[in-house]
Amino acid sequence: MIVAGLTGGIATGKSTVAAIFEKAGARLIDADRIAREAVRKGSPAYRDIVAHFGKDVLFGDGEIDRKRLAAIIFNNPAEQRALEHIVHPQVKQEVDRRVALIRRQAPDALIILDIPLLFEAGMQPGMDAVIVVYAPKHLQLARLMARDGLTEPEALARIRAQMPIESKRALATRVIDNSGSREQTRQQALEIYRQLAGSQTQSIG
Repeated sequence: MIVAGLTGGIATGKSTVAAIFEKAGARLIDADRIAREAVRKGSPAYRDIVAHFGKDVLFGDGEIDRKRLAAIIFNNPAEQRALEHIVHPQVKQEVDRRVALIRRQAPDALIILDIPLLFEAGMQPGMDAVIVVYAPKHLQLARLMARDGLTEPEALARIRAQMPIESKRALATRVIDNSGSREQTRQQALEIYRQLAGSQTQSIG
């Protein structure tokens, strides 16, 4: 079994690449989706978030208002770390559980762990590969403003809340440059998929 981490910066196109890998045959584990499930009303992480940030981060139905919470942490590194300390252990535990389940069910699987904050959460050790989806900062900024309707200061705050994309690129074992066309990105992703699948076949043989 091959386990590869997939990460990038906000608005670099990681979700697009994740979908390409999944369509090619990889087993995808989406850490962001797991994080959303981990903070649902009544969960341990939910209770810790409300205790720390107060009820102002809740919708009327009691669920967490992720946009309001994001507005707090993107402008306050200490609060961002506090949230990460609450959520990251829950996410890692569930990711590990799902990897173990796939290992039992499909020991020859190629697993892609889609983890936006892979390096920030320190989850990369032990992975067979770490794939970073890259786009230069000026493209990140333009795409984020267009995608989410943000002002430039708002978009910059979100970009700066993450590890710089150049730093992530330097830590990667494989890089997908998503500054070109969608087809160019797809071809890069498929080539990495073939390499990883091929390495697994060789190790089995």
